Amino acid sequence: QVQLVESGGGLVQAGDSLRLSCAASGRTLSSLTMGWFRQPPGKERELIARISWNGARIYYADSVKGRFTISRDNAKNMVYLQMSGLEPEDTAVYSCAAAPFLDARLSKHFQSWGQGAQVTVSS
Repeated sequence: QVQLVESGGGLVQAGDSLRLSCAASGRTLSSLTMGWFRQPPGKERELIARISWNGARIYYADSVKGRFTISRDNAKNMVYLQMSGLEPEDTAVYSCAAAPFLDARLSKHFQSWGQGAQVTVSS
């Protein structure tokens, strides 16, 4: 199993940008689909971005499309989520996760999870 650790969360103002990083250890990420989930207060966790092992296929939820960018660096065993135009509605705990197949979209499809990073956007 791969161990994942997120970093880069924090408190920002509406309109600001923030980059989350996900560092992996224990095995290489190069064969895994990676996803970013978020869970707003009182709401269910949702997949907001997903990237295939080679970066060729990327998915974004409508709520973040055009504002967030997922990327990966397999050589560094890292995955990133660049967030721009942040809104108070983006306030959530953000988690990265790894899945063994391409079209993973549900939480149960992802086998490894980070501990989560809090992102708070003030208006």
